[in-house]
Amino acid sequence: MKDINEISRKKNHYQIIKELRKYLLVYSREMDVPVSYSDLTHFRYASSVLDKDGNDTLWLNVMYDQSDMKEVYGALKKTYAMLNLDGDFSIIDHLEIDRVDYCTFGNSKPFRIRIVNTMNDNFAYFYIKQADASRVYGLELEHILSPNKINFITDDNTLIEEHIAGIPGDVFMENLKDMSDINITRIAKEFIKFNERCFVRLLGDMRSYNYVVDITPDFEEVQYRIRAIDFDQQSFEGKKTMYLPQFFKENYPMVKLGIDLITPETAFQYQKEERVLIAKRLRSMRYRLKDLLDIMCKDQISTFDKMEQLKKELAEHFQDDKFLKCKNMGEIVKKNLKVTLLKPMRQISKKDQMKKY
Repeated sequence: MKDINEISRKKNHYQIIKELRKYLLVYSREMDVPVSYSDLTHFRYASSVLDKDGNDTLWLNVMYDQSDMKEVYGALKKTYAMLNLDGDFSIIDHLEIDRVDYCTFGNSKPFRIRIVNTMNDNFAYFYIKQADASRVYGLELEHILSPNKINFITDDNTLIEEHIAGIPGDVFMENLKDMSDINITRIAKEFIKFNERCFVRLLGDMRSYNYVVDITPDFEEVQYRIRAIDFDQQSFEGKKTMYLPQFFKENYPMVKLGIDLITPETAFQYQKEERVLIAKRLRSMRYRLKDLLDIMCKDQISTFDKMEQLKKELAEHFQDDKFLKCKNMGEIVKKNLKVTLLKPMRQISKKDQMKKY
């Protein structure tokens, strides 16, 4: 298994270029929000947030001066309405900001806002982060190519994201042996498909605490979906294995399930199924994806050395020297999508042709 120290601990921060900003405006991702990331950094007090067992979560509960709190909390409620209610401020009177937490761990140093409906005590979370081009590309590729729709908005250097619900991967694996009602074969299958999704679009650093397991009861069985929650390492690392969750030691319990329960032939089947599904999503949103990739190919979201390393490793992996002609990470992603999805796309195209007759 790969050593965690091989991953870049502190990823470079990449500004959103004007072409990407225009894309965000066209697809209703860029809006004028009433609060910025920098506004939230002016807190006065902070205390550690502990979990139910008394362990430090690395989050801080922050408090603002009374003179600022009303304005900040009011702006946060309006921001929530813009993210989730299409900007309808008329129905936020019964919403209250319960707390604001700040995390010093990670690249984006996010604020996590807990908002409560005072009429029924239901609560929700959303996040305010520093806008980073890598993360924006990652969020958009997730929205376009994965089975999950992503809700986020940007405003200059501020990024607002909805909460992605699920059990953190590391917590799920710690408690796996005690979950008697878990269908471990389905979990193994989903991890194979998740591994494929990450590699096809080159999303890196999917260690166990960077994804969640979403459990949905079905009429006969329980369905599982593994969802990425950290997109900072979109097309940044140079090692090919950084884009394959199976190689992280933190994910070994998931890998072990696959080894024990899934035959190589069945694993190949699941990989092929996932590529076909990605190809179908690509086909239905091809113009939006083309717009995004065209911009990504003009952008610089990694270092020269990492880009050179990745294109060489992928050229060797696929036995395709065309990777060596790529000039940046955007071109590598574009080429990787073409190589991994070309056959499924042809199959889908043939089916469409048959429907005409």
